[in-house]
Amino acid sequence: MKTIRKQSTIWMHILLIVLSLLFMMPILLGISISFQPRSQVFSYPPSLLPKTLYFGNFFEAWKMINLGRLLFNSLLASFIVMIGKLVLGVTSGYAFSHFEFKGKNILFFSVLITLMLPMQVRVVPLFELVSRLGGANSYSGLVLPFLASATTTFLMRQHFLTIPRELMESAQIDGCGPLRFLLTILIPLSGPSMAGLATVNFLAMWNAYLWPLMIINSDKMKTAQLGIKMLFASAREREWGIIMAG
Repeated sequence: MKTIRKQSTIWMHILLIVLSLLFMMPILLGISISFQPRSQVFSYPPSLLPKTLYFGNFFEAWKMINLGRLLFNSLLASFIVMIGKLVLGVTSGYAFSHFEFKGKNILFFSVLITLMLPMQVRVVPLFELVSRLGGANSYSGLVLPFLASATTTFLMRQHFLTIPRELMESAQIDGCGPLRFLLTILIPLSGPSMAGLATVNFLAMWNAYLWPLMIINSDKMKTAQLGIKMLFASAREREWGIIMAG
């Protein structure tokens, strides 16, 4: 019986490895093409691996769309959103989990309602609001709409609720105020949760395409995701090596 289970486990792992390789093939092929000169990309029969590592595609992509500036914009916006979402999510989650005030449940429910509205529904009125406030083609217009996160607030509230309330009462008896309790007790206990949310929030802003496309018109303010589209439009016909390098 144990032998049968062991064999089934081995075959399951083999199947998972094969499926993983199949799903990774487009990514691996794109990386391989980025290191191939144009002559090898269009050679017949096609070669899956570069004969020599050719870095010319990366230099061309860097020059064509000023990739350094685009990466800086994406990194700056992503770090601002990551930190801003954590600060607002932690403080609002703390308020909803450890304090009692009038209308708390109604306010929390109104926050959760925003989870039911996808970005595509909110983007037009949001664009009108930010544009009228003068936020177009600016870092503030790019990042401010991303700072309010119902997801981060909800998850931090749920995490804080798992921490015994008696811990706060004991801290209050010892003279620990609400802010000190948050900074010295709750946040250190929430390290793994905050790290996971920070990663998700960073990647969400890094991968954002629709909102930067609408609010940013200046090439100097565009992000890396918009740069890929610019590269695709700027590259000569079927310059797949340059496109994949971007």
